[in-house]
Amino acid sequence: MPADDRLIYLISRAQHSLMTHLKKELSNRGIMLTPAQAGILFVLRKQAHTMTALSRKLSIDNSAITGLVDRLEKSGLAERTTNPDDRRTFLIRITGKGKTEIDRAYEIIRKVNQEIKAGFSADEMETFKSVMNGLLVKFGKTSVR
Repeated sequence: MPADDRLIYLISRAQHSLMTHLKKELSNRGIMLTPAQAGILFVLRKQAHTMTALSRKLSIDNSAITGLVDRLEKSGLAERTTNPDDRRTFLIRITGKGKTEIDRAYEIIRKVNQEIKAGFSADEMETFKSVMNGLLVKFGKTSVR
């Protein structure tokens, strides 16, 4: 297979490099969130969710969501509360400390998004987003637009 046809390899390397860069940028600013934890806090910023809803919304399996929420809760960034609609489940809510932390992280994430766009034309970015969304649709996830 020609080197330029190794799409899985290229996507994997790009994703790994991007997440490593983002973790470093967050850490350099004293923000001890992983990109996955930040994703959860962004979702919770709008409203509380059950673990299952978080899992579906972020396409992360339930066991991984449990571990991520456990760490967010231990850090005081999120909390579990009784679900008034279903006492068998909990709602996960962002705390005030979590809101402060995700607000700090937002600026860094916005900066990294700008770094991603740098050097590419608007048309190239639209093509890139189209390809990424196409992959999400093709492999069972909905578009993120």
